[in-house]
Order: sequence, then C-alpha cells, then structure tokens
Amino acid sequence: MATSLSSSPIPSFSYDDNHYKIGIVTAAWNHHITDVLKQGAIDTLNSVGKHQSLEIMELSVPGAFEIPTAAQWLLESGCDAVINLGCVIKGDTPHFDFVCRAVTDGIGQLALKYSKPCIFGIITTNTEQQAYDRAGGSLGNKGSEAAEAAIWMLLSKSTLDF
Repeated sequence: MATSLSSSPIPSFSYDDNHYKIGIVTAAWNHHITDVLKQGAIDTLNSVGKHQSLEIMELSVPGAFEIPTAAQWLLESGCDAVINLGCVIKGDTPHFDFVCRAVTDGIGQLALKYSKPCIFGIITTNTEQQAYDRAGGSLGNKGSEAAEAAIWMLLSKSTLDF
C-alpha cells in the first residue's frame, strides 16, 4: 500500500552518453486523474533531461484496457522504455477485476517479451479520493514515480556488460 513515505531509496543516478526514447501511454478514462499522472511523469523526465539525453513520445488511449496494445506499438517503434498511466476505480461489478488483471498481465508480458522497462503506473483504487491522493495528493504523484522507475531501469541496464 502506498504511503506518504518512500518505501525504496531513490538512487543517485550516474547518467550516461546514451540517448533514450521513452514512451508514455495515458488512458483518457478518468482523465482528471490521468492528466495529473502524465504531467508528473513529463515533469520528472524533463528534470532528468537536464542531465540525460531523452526523447518523449506520447499516446493517448480510451481506457486502461487499451494500454498494453499502445505500449507494444511504442516498443515496436523503438522506444527504450514505456511508462503506462491509467486509473481504474472499483465499482459494484467485477469489471474492475477483469480490467486490472488484463492490464497488469499485458504490461508484464511486454516487459519480458521486449526485455525493456514497461512501467506499471496504473492507479487501482476503491474510491476516487484514493486516486486523487496518488495523483499529486497526499501520497505523491505515481506518474512521477513511474518516470523515476523508467530512468532507474534504463540506467541500471546501461551498467551491464553485454
């Protein structure tokens, strides 16, 4: 469960000479939440861009279910990492469970298939207030955290000898 305190240390990045192409897929459903997530991710990437060569590609999709397809398109177009942003708020039917499972499985499968970071920035909450808390509210901005994870993964991979 998210808290206002970070559960993992933020590394001191050792930037490299590589140019990274980073995709951001954002679901339009619950756009009042996902727009804030996207802005957090972009702000974080722009901050990193002062030290690291980055290019950002953005795609918008109707809802969370469509995110894995768009992420695959971005990976196939040459993105080095994809940040996936969406918001699924639980209702009275099992729709929440089906969508969350499909998105989670799809993003995980893409990361392994392409051996590239495919970051899970999907907020899955019981209430709209919980979503607000994770989109720039009391629990931070999960879009920003997803962007940090993408950079962390890319720079970690660059330290490996292949």
